[in-house]
Amino acid sequence: MQRLNLNHLHSFAHVIHHGSFSAAAQRLGLTQPAVSLHIRLLEERLNLRLIERVGKRIKPTPAGSTLLEHIGRIDAVVEDALLDLSSHAQGVAGRVAIGTGATACIHLLPPILQTLRRQFPALDVRVSTGNTDGILRAVEENRLDLALVTLPASGRSLSVTPLLDDEFVAIFSAEQHPLPADVTAGSLLDLPLVVFEAASSTRLLIDEWFLQAGLRIKPVMELGSIEAIKEMVAAGLGYSIVPRMSVAAPHHQRGLQVQALTPPLNRTLGIVLRQDKPVNKGLRQVLDALQTLAP
Repeated sequence: MQRLNLNHLHSFAHVIHHGSFSAAAQRLGLTQPAVSLHIRLLEERLNLRLIERVGKRIKPTPAGSTLLEHIGRIDAVVEDALLDLSSHAQGVAGRVAIGTGATACIHLLPPILQTLRRQFPALDVRVSTGNTDGILRAVEENRLDLALVTLPASGRSLSVTPLLDDEFVAIFSAEQHPLPADVTAGSLLDLPLVVFEAASSTRLLIDEWFLQAGLRIKPVMELGSIEAIKEMVAAGLGYSIVPRMSVAAPHHQRGLQVQALTPPLNRTLGIVLRQDKPVNKGLRQVLDALQTLAP
C-alpha cells in the first residue's frame, strides 16, 4: 500500500489555514503549481475530494475536515519519534519557533537569544510577533513551538505557565510640566492619549483600568508599535500607558518622563505550549532560558 506523504499533508493543512494555494506556497517556500500537485496527489491517494470552493473562498470538504484533525496527531507522533532519536545525538541543535508580542520581543528576548546563540551555535531560535489570538492559534496548530504572551490565554490542548508580572506606567514628554501629583484615571482623562491599537491584549487591560474608575478613553492615536508610541509621546503629542519593561533601560527613556499609576496596573506574561508538545533538547534549553526572567 502506498504510504501517505507528510509533505502532501502539510501542504493541505497550509492551504486550508491560509485560505489559498498561493499563500500556502509562499509560506512553504514552494511554487503554487507544486502545492497544487501535492493536493491532487493526496486526493488521488485517498480517492476523496478534500477541498472545495465557496465563492472565492477555499474550505475543506467534510473528508478534508476529518483529515485535518488527524494531521495534528500525525505531527505529534513524528515529533515524538524525533525526540526519541535526539537522545542519541550529541549537542543541542534544531529549530525552535517562538511567538510573542512586539514589546517582549524588543525588551525581553534579545539578551536571552544572545546567550543561547553563544552557548548553542547549532540551535536555530526564530521569533515572530503578532496578536495573542493569532499566536495561540499557531501554537495549537503546531506552527509555533511556544508562545510568550500576556495572560489570560486559553485554547484547546494548551498548557499555560505564568512567568513574570510587569507593571504599567504612564509616560509623558520630558518637556511636559506640570505632571499630575497622583497619576489616576481621572487626572489623565482630559489629556491627549496615544495608546495601543484596539483589541490588543495590552489595550484591553488599559481600557479596563479606566473603566474601573467609571471612565471611557478617547485616544488621539492608536498605534501597533510600542516604539512608535514612545516617539509620539517624546514629541509632545500626548501621554501613554505602557509596560514598564519598555522604559526600564535609561536609553529607552530618552525624551520621556515615567510615572507610576494609582491604583497600580499589572499584567502577567506566561509561556504557552501544546499539552502534547514533545520537549526535545533545543526546546528544553529555550524554556530554561526563559525561566531566568522569572523573579
